[in-house]
Amino acid sequence: MKKVMRRMGFLVFFALIGINALLCQQPQQPPPVAVQQVKGNIYMVKGGSGANTGFIIAEEGVLAIDAKMTEESTKQVVAEIRKLTSKPIVTVVITHSDGDHVNGLTGFPRQEIRQIIAHEQTKKDMEEAFKDSKMEAFRAYLPTQTFSKDLSVLIPKTCLADLKHFGPAHTSGDAVVFFDAEKVAFIGDLVFIGRDPLIHRQKGGTSFGSVNTLKKLLELNADTYISGHNDPLTKKDIQELLTSMEDKQAKIKSMVQEGKSLEDIKKAFGITDQPGAAAGRRRPSLVEVIYLDLTEKK
Repeated sequence: MKKVMRRMGFLVFFALIGINALLCQQPQQPPPVAVQQVKGNIYMVKGGSGANTGFIIAEEGVLAIDAKMTEESTKQVVAEIRKLTSKPIVTVVITHSDGDHVNGLTGFPRQEIRQIIAHEQTKKDMEEAFKDSKMEAFRAYLPTQTFSKDLSVLIPKTCLADLKHFGPAHTSGDAVVFFDAEKVAFIGDLVFIGRDPLIHRQKGGTSFGSVNTLKKLLELNADTYISGHNDPLTKKDIQELLTSMEDKQAKIKSMVQEGKSLEDIKKAFGITDQPGAAAGRRRPSLVEVIYLDLTEKK
């Protein structure tokens, strides 16, 4: 009898191991979409697949800021907007071309949209990405209007958004969506808190451009900043990030002048490459980006 019970115990033990293994293999589901009122008729949307998005309800329609990573998550965003208003989504502003901000564009009702706006370089990046036959459906969502530095967007009577570009930073086509009356700025991926900023050098981003952009963000008459991957931020958050980046740049510049190699500098900052990461897929650390910005000839 004891032998039988022991065997049954082993069977249950191994069955549990098998179930746990299967659970670990299941793709992790994104958190549910959640709408948070920022100020007045301005809202941010967290959760779902992809970055934070936003929208403002104006008298004659809705202005949306960015899409999620997937069509399904953007459709969930649209459903949340419908709970607040039946007005059409007439304008979509894209802060930059990363997939977690644009790959869900097809979830927006294209028949309602009058204009899709982005920086001119962001449109070029999207055009290049959408050449892939798998992205054919996205071509209907390419920006219909672009700007190079500043653009004011008016949804008649109630909504005025100022779009601003402060130069290459996260990418070379970053757009800030600033609502002056409400002192709220949507800033895409220009700011990361709790981790080093991500700078896409392959898209023209630079660490020194990022520092310049942070200074410009502080100059805005804003008290609330909505980024792609954080809760609402304040000027204090922006200032602390600026100070941290400038300190890091100064230290790396000093080490470069001392003749230190990239590997020496990465080691000094405790940076190690991820084992097994393919060279083409590896994201360079901020330390590496700063080093390359300092040493590569333009």
